Amino acid sequence: MHPAPSIILFTTLSGLGFGMLAFLGLDVPAPRGWIAFWFFLIAYVLAVGGLLASTFHLGHPERALKAFTQWRSSWLSREAWLAVATLVLMGIYALGLVFFDVRLRLFGIAGGLLALGTVFATSMIYTQMRTVPRWNHWTTPILFLAYAIVGGALLTGRVELARALLPLLLILQVFAWIDMDRHEKADPTNIGTATGLGDRGTVRAFEAPHTGENYLTKEMVFRVGRKHSSVLKVLALFIGMLLPAFLLFLPFNHVFAAFAVLLHLTGVLVQRWLFFAEARHVVSFYYGR
Repeated sequence: MHPAPSIILFTTLSGLGFGMLAFLGLDVPAPRGWIAFWFFLIAYVLAVGGLLASTFHLGHPERALKAFTQWRSSWLSREAWLAVATLVLMGIYALGLVFFDVRLRLFGIAGGLLALGTVFATSMIYTQMRTVPRWNHWTTPILFLAYAIVGGALLTGRVELARALLPLLLILQVFAWIDMDRHEKADPTNIGTATGLGDRGTVRAFEAPHTGENYLTKEMVFRVGRKHSSVLKVLALFIGMLLPAFLLFLPFNHVFAAFAVLLHLTGVLVQRWLFFAEARHVVSFYYGR
């Protein structure tokens, strides 16, 4: 599928922001005063900035509020409600820490759990799509949560935890790519099942449905070359996990720590671009892809 910049920014920034909020709410040594203010400011900028970026992919951004009405059936709507609940509860928790030196523990725990729930809901927007076999895979929500947790550990200064989690994230990501490839190849969908004519014999497209480009060919039938995909995967692992882990194992330095965060963010952006670029929607069968 076409890797739209707005969706890449949405999944990357909101994941890091809500992962950071989860650590700020659930972690025992919570910062206080102005230190807490800057931590929460960064977390809110990432989380809210990511959510706002997602609206740019809508045909009518002014209708975004309608997403809140479909919570019974839509993971997008559930994500919206969970995000709002998280931001409200964590806002109250932050006010207590920053201005009153009071730790409202219940608000922090509830907000932290809801932050992880928001990331899970984001992942389920893609996981529940059976029309995209690569996303309809058990590792999708695990990866989204893992990236949020690792990013949260880095951004809140949990250096020892980040050292341990970054190599584990690398192993998980490699395994997910391998198993997603296997799952996609094993998917029984073809042009015969897509048209419902498979029981009548071998089905092939006589010609494309139309001669020009349209929304489906631009958004759903994007294809990334295998060679480029392999290079980008190596870059995502090297920049997003190996280099940050190496910097964290050096004697602690704030410059190295900040550089590790920036490298990880860059690697996650590459990984998210691949997440969308490698996904193949079954509608592509109608176009002989």
